[in-house]
Amino acid sequence: MKTTVGAGFALAGANLLTPSCSSGSDGIYDPKGLPTVLFGSTGVRIPRIVLGLGSRFCHMDNDKEAYDLLNYALDNGFYYWDTAHTYDNSGSLPPWKEPPTKLVISEVRIGEVVKTRRKEIFLSTKVQAREPSEALKQIELSLKRLNTDRLDMLKIHSVDSLDDVNRMSQKGQLIDVVRRMKEEKVTRFIGFSCHADPLAAKEMTNRAPFDSMIIALNHYPPIANRHEIMTPTAKEKQIGFLLMKSVRPRETVEGLLATDLIKYALTLEGPHALVLGMDSLDVVKSNIEILRNFRKMPPARMQELTVQLAPFYRHENLSWMQHGYMDGHWTC
Repeated sequence: MKTTVGAGFALAGANLLTPSCSSGSDGIYDPKGLPTVLFGSTGVRIPRIVLGLGSRFCHMDNDKEAYDLLNYALDNGFYYWDTAHTYDNSGSLPPWKEPPTKLVISEVRIGEVVKTRRKEIFLSTKVQAREPSEALKQIELSLKRLNTDRLDMLKIHSVDSLDDVNRMSQKGQLIDVVRRMKEEKVTRFIGFSCHADPLAAKEMTNRAPFDSMIIALNHYPPIANRHEIMTPTAKEKQIGFLLMKSVRPRETVEGLLATDLIKYALTLEGPHALVLGMDSLDVVKSNIEILRNFRKMPPARMQELTVQLAPFYRHENLSWMQHGYMDGHWTC
């Protein structure tokens, strides 16, 4: 990869990166009794909650507590870890946090655990850059930070429009880059995330044989309902389907419980699992208990929550549908 970055993707004649050893998992993971689901056509079973390691995780001040969280989560069945090249603590702060005194990069922090427990983890990261040579640099740095030479999932980060899809789809551009990464066995699977336009996400599935996608949840039908649009697409294409942002309304709507929002999202038909940001051992333990004891939420309660969430899910209130939003940060 190092020799091809400067020349650009189109000039690469040899493998972009040849794994030096079989550092990835063989696909057999231990959910420690947590409910699992077959993830699209990957052949991998995953827990119905994915360990989200973005802004919340990066705003943990104490490294040891962060490592304890990662090890405890893995010891108790949360083996699907979701991060991204751009996740760090330099973005906007949660209201209750003091400004950080040091930069925390998610991949670097995760890498301290990955280097001793790689085979136990289904490891997923995302590439943000759209320009091919810059994307290759990000992928190479992500591997170095994560202390691995092979990913389980590499996603294109934050697809935001049909124009974005069209640019990435051109010959030699980003979609070709991630497909090449799969061909060269730098990653076992490829995917993308989308926070806003469900039509862009749907079109993305027509441009390449993606293995998975992460879509931002909205609960309120009068706007473009992302999970309802993408559920038949995921089924048709046999794509692993993850939901994110399921707990975010709690920050602005009084009276909502995180546990109810998680159960709501787990009850929805179609998505395989939720990506939940976790920033303390208590949060990890709570999510483990929710999953171990999960029962579908009754339809009447689902409707109550939908009505309660209506003000939050107007378009203008969704930070991740505003121009300039970057995932992993608290506000635009």
